[in-house]
Amino acid sequence: MASTGSGGRARRQATRPGGAAARARLRARGPAAHPAPAPAAPTRPPAPLRPEPAAHPGGRAQAAAPPGTGVRGIPAEPFPTGDRTRGLLIGEHTQGSLFDVVKVAIAMLDTAGRVVLWSPAAEELLGWPSEVLVGRRIEELLVDEQLATATREAFRVALRSGGWKGLTQLHHRDGPTVPVEARISPLVDGDGTPFLLVALAEALALQAVERDLAVRDALFEQSPLGIAVLDTELRYTAVNHTLAEMNGVAAEEHVGRTTGETLPERAADEITVIQRQVLATGDPVIDVTLTSPMTARSGFRSISYSRLTDRGGKVLGISGTVMDVTERYRAVAKVEHARRRLALLNEFGSRIGDLLDASRIAQELASAVVPRLADFAAAVLLQAVAHGDDLPRHAHDRRTSLLQLGVAATQDGEEVEVMLRRGARISFAEESCYGRVLRTGVPELLSGADELEDATYPGDPKVRAALALGTHSMLVVPLRARGIVIGLLVLSRAGRREGFDRDDLAFSVELADRAGSSLDNARLYVRERTAALTLQRTLLPQQVPQPTGIEVAYRYVPGSIGTEVGGDWFDVIPLPGDRTALVVGDVMGHGLRAAATMGRLRTAVRVLAALDLPPGVLLRHVHELADDLAQGPDEALFATCVYAVYDPATARLTVAKAGHIPPILVHPPTPGPARTGSPLPGGEGRVLDLPSGAPLGVGGVPFEAVELLVPEGSVLALCTDGLVESRDKDLDVGLGRLQSVLEKPYPSIQHACEAVLDTMEQGREPDDVALLLARLGRGEEGARTVGWTLPAEPTAVSRARRLVRGVLQEWVIEELTDVAELLVSELVTNAVRYASAPIGVRLTLGETLLVEISDPLPDPPRERHAAEADEGGRGLELVRRLALRWGARAEGMGKVVWFEQELPGKEANRE
Repeated sequence: MASTGSGGRARRQATRPGGAAARARLRARGPAAHPAPAPAAPTRPPAPLRPEPAAHPGGRAQAAAPPGTGVRGIPAEPFPTGDRTRGLLIGEHTQGSLFDVVKVAIAMLDTAGRVVLWSPAAEELLGWPSEVLVGRRIEELLVDEQLATATREAFRVALRSGGWKGLTQLHHRDGPTVPVEARISPLVDGDGTPFLLVALAEALALQAVERDLAVRDALFEQSPLGIAVLDTELRYTAVNHTLAEMNGVAAEEHVGRTTGETLPERAADEITVIQRQVLATGDPVIDVTLTSPMTARSGFRSISYSRLTDRGGKVLGISGTVMDVTERYRAVAKVEHARRRLALLNEFGSRIGDLLDASRIAQELASAVVPRLADFAAAVLLQAVAHGDDLPRHAHDRRTSLLQLGVAATQDGEEVEVMLRRGARISFAEESCYGRVLRTGVPELLSGADELEDATYPGDPKVRAALALGTHSMLVVPLRARGIVIGLLVLSRAGRREGFDRDDLAFSVELADRAGSSLDNARLYVRERTAALTLQRTLLPQQVPQPTGIEVAYRYVPGSIGTEVGGDWFDVIPLPGDRTALVVGDVMGHGLRAAATMGRLRTAVRVLAALDLPPGVLLRHVHELADDLAQGPDEALFATCVYAVYDPATARLTVAKAGHIPPILVHPPTPGPARTGSPLPGGEGRVLDLPSGAPLGVGGVPFEAVELLVPEGSVLALCTDGLVESRDKDLDVGLGRLQSVLEKPYPSIQHACEAVLDTMEQGREPDDVALLLARLGRGEEGARTVGWTLPAEPTAVSRARRLVRGVLQEWVIEELTDVAELLVSELVTNAVRYASAPIGVRLTLGETLLVEISDPLPDPPRERHAAEADEGGRGLELVRRLALRWGARAEGMGKVVWFEQELPGKEANRE
């Protein structure tokens, strides 16, 4: 190697003019005295051994080289590519390798420390050309004498021990010092001549690489994340300990194997698809959560992959990080689980918020929890809750009546029908789970067949059906209200679903408590509504008569606002002379107070109707009683009413109203007799134009009556405003709709009532509806009427007696003649005495004998109590004593005094 080195120097000196002069200057340890002789080719001017101050301290000057060449003409690509088929020793140069980051300079020294060889990399590192340094001691590049002494010692150590390494500082040609790491290795050529091979590397760059490698090692080995590097065939080239522990496979067993060869098939398939995608597209995949395989650390993993390329852009493979996110996933899952539970509570609350029916609430409760919480659910209630009764005061026992009103299941079948039959009555033993929960109010969690069989009683078919369905876990939770158990919520899970835990039990208790409050509200609502409706029905007519000459049909529909019943009412009042009063009214307001006021008002109307007052007069008297009928001095009475009187003998209808909607009268196509239950032919209707009058309790407007002559078979319709009013339409629209319905033919008047109710709009205000239909006829079949008009003269009395006697003989009821003649004589005598106009006498034979005496005097007769010595004043007393009934009514400008006699045989039949 020594001879080779010497020959090499001779050749280099021969080819580099000025080399000898440069060496002479180095030996002189001073700057060149004069330039070298001009060579054939330009040479670099010699430089002093000790560098001159640089114009830019810290800079590194380098001569410009032609394109494609390196330092001092060395090609830019030190390892030419050559033929690609020549094998691995001469391959394609890879840009961006580690040697480009940390440049290693090589120098060969003899044992005295003189430079024998100086590589181009050394020239680039320190700026000194080989022709300047070859043959000189390397110590001359050191910074100070202390380093020179240390360097000589290093040479001796290397020759003695076989090597040395350490840090030193060398002068750069341009002035600054260059910290380098040196490694000295002894060499011996073939002749046994020793040499020293010195490898120099820039210390700062080397330290940076070492630091990066240390960081890499720390991150790779100490990271809590699993890290993997895979090549282009997706085989592991390196994995850290964390990932190996996650996968349950040793790190060395990963190398050279794919993910599919280290993980279970199902988990590996998902990861391999992601790896191939990243390798093919270069798009990173970040934070994809997958279920970890069943390894030593199973759970949930977050994986991220990105493609690896070198500085030249060549794809080297992919890198991946794996993070165990089991705790995070479980925390998120727990939060999501709580969110879903809260959403279920809110949803259930909104579903039952406006319900006041215990059965519907129970069904909503069961439907809400299936399938989100249970596979099967049943809401079991006390019978008192379902029916709106008072809760039992004694403790629950096996005699407690339970009804299964809400059921839901994830499947159908015969067993499900046995276990969850809606409306079934539930039986249980006192020491069973049901009995304990009802008695103590403490929920229970049952698991396994043995505990499930203890749910109700031994051999219960429902329990056997539950076990047949695979039920393995059950919750029995009390439904409570104000501390009282009012039912049970029974939840079951079957099949592969996990059994209930304590969290499920706590949530079910919260859900049951919400349902319990709503169920108790529904029970109270039913009780209050039943009480209100009972009061209202009690105040309405319990039995509507069918008077002579009229066929009546009616309907009453309570409002749909719960206990807020209305004050609507109707009435049919028989009057003397086969006449009938038809009444419909409406007390303004709702609630029990309105219903009570309605009852008092209806009673007042019936009492005044018994006095046979004309419609207008009757409404005036009722108005005068308004203050007495009101609930209190601070709550005035406001009510509307329509009052109609029909006389079948004369076919006259007299109607008056107080602020009420007007009646509708429908005339038949062909007037004629109509029998009870016969079809309605329809006809032409009209809304009666009546004086409106003010509502009762308002006053200021007189009540006026209108008298009409109606054809036989006409239909009169009276109703309250709840039937015809709506939110967005005028009252005339509703009346027109009612009129059009009544003009159609129907099989009977009852069918006409149903047809009218079917026309009610769904969007109307919740209000009570009272409807009264009356088909007006001519009295019952076989009834006979006869009448006369007599002058107001004394002879009228005897003539009236003869006429009555003759008619009674003709009607074959002579048994009534004596009493009838006596009473007619008394009444006609009073009429002749006080009246100055013709007197009317009319006899009507129906269920009784009706005798009517009319005169134009409006003042009604007043009964007096005559003394024993008085010659007169006993006429009305005789009438009261001898007649079945008697009375007086206003008619037109005058009055009518009437009395009835019971027909022969009626009394015997009654006895």
